[in-house]
Amino acid sequence: MKIKHDGIQIDAANPFENCKLGREKYADILTGIVCNYQDGFVLAINNEWGTGKTTFVKMWQQQLILKGYQTLYFNAWENDFDANPLVAIMAELNLLTKEETKNLFKSIVEKGAIISKNILPQLLKALAEKYIDTKIVLDLIEGTTKGATEIFEKEISDYTHKKKGLMEFKVSLQRFIKDTNDGKPIIFIIDELDRCRPNYAVELLEQIKHIFLVPGIVFVLSIDKTQLGHAVRGVYGSDRINADEYLRRIIDVEYSLPEPDTLDFCNYLYEYFEFSSFCNSDKRQNYRDFESERESIINITSSLFKKQNLTLRQQEKIFAHARIGLIFFNHNSYLFPELYILLVYLKNLHNDFYNNIKLKIFTQQELINEFEILLPKGINQEDIRIFINLQALLVLMYNKYLSEYYPETLITKDEKTGIYTSFVKSKIDTSENNNVFLNCLDYLLRKNSFDRLGIDYLLKKIDFTENILIQ
Repeated sequence: MKIKHDGIQIDAANPFENCKLGREKYADILTGIVCNYQDGFVLAINNEWGTGKTTFVKMWQQQLILKGYQTLYFNAWENDFDANPLVAIMAELNLLTKEETKNLFKSIVEKGAIISKNILPQLLKALAEKYIDTKIVLDLIEGTTKGATEIFEKEISDYTHKKKGLMEFKVSLQRFIKDTNDGKPIIFIIDELDRCRPNYAVELLEQIKHIFLVPGIVFVLSIDKTQLGHAVRGVYGSDRINADEYLRRIIDVEYSLPEPDTLDFCNYLYEYFEFSSFCNSDKRQNYRDFESERESIINITSSLFKKQNLTLRQQEKIFAHARIGLIFFNHNSYLFPELYILLVYLKNLHNDFYNNIKLKIFTQQELINEFEILLPKGINQEDIRIFINLQALLVLMYNKYLSEYYPETLITKDEKTGIYTSFVKSKIDTSENNNVFLNCLDYLLRKNSFDRLGIDYLLKKIDFTENILIQ
């Protein structure tokens, strides 16, 4: 049984064979963009963390290799221990060196040394040792003036030297790229940039734009632009820079991977985490009440995940947690799959709500109200029925949890009118007299299994506070 989602195996001959998100078509689109523009530019793949960007760019990289492109992949987060991004980029480009381009690359390194040399700190130290004399204050003042003049003259000379060196560096780099890429642009993928130290991330961006952006090379930044914007503001000060405008000046083309089909992904996670080994076991299939558990799990996860706009990483985490919890159920134990998944979801993403349920903070009506706050607007009728039924199960088992031996009566009948009512109301049920919600409650109350178990039955399994049952 798997308890976490490992990286997807990328087949060298068919990179997208194991992709469950239908993203090969987006790789084809991006390939069309990079192959039609020979001038150097910066392409950003901008999606939130946890949406599968790393897997996608690695699959795309392998697809590009199969199409004859030279590619480089650089994980910036794993390499920000080095103070100078220039060194890291040059080290990656060195991987493309062939026998006939060794001397040319050596020339680029020599010119790179000129523009990366940090002369000023050493110069200041030398000047301090030369001119600061604690014996005579007048010598200090005179030395400071003389030192400042020498620094200024040196800075002018250094600036001219570096400017010339930068131009020579870019000319040599362009020659190297031309002699290396066989007529196709080199694709340099930089991943996890938004997770780096802010200073490193910003310096790498600026070196790409001002030093390495030459014809024949395309930089692909796999980023969460919002988080990268925070890094920019952290370096320059939020009151002194417009991070969006700053990134706009560096990024030439921005692309966002469309959201995958949630239902397909939930089906994939159900199989990946081997839910069927429990839900569809021979012993469990002997009980008619358990026959539709797969359908129930897929329906509630796809509805809940889609409405809450969860990242792929969050969806994986919820499935993984739910799968571990199944080891605390026996083959003949009731799972209450919709409620079980909801509680796992709450524990992972709305822990305060989850803990308030455990601590019996809510009244029955407050529980329903808090649950409805989590639901987004615009739910279609099919999903509304799912959530109304879930409300009924939630309040029923919570009611039993509040008072195990004397739970409150949830449904009462007016003897004069014959109308059934409940002191708990569902706001998402817009039917007359809350009839849909009442019918769900009535149905569940007629089934003995739903009447005798409190919600703590599930909480203990989700919190891993029961003994593991040997399956």
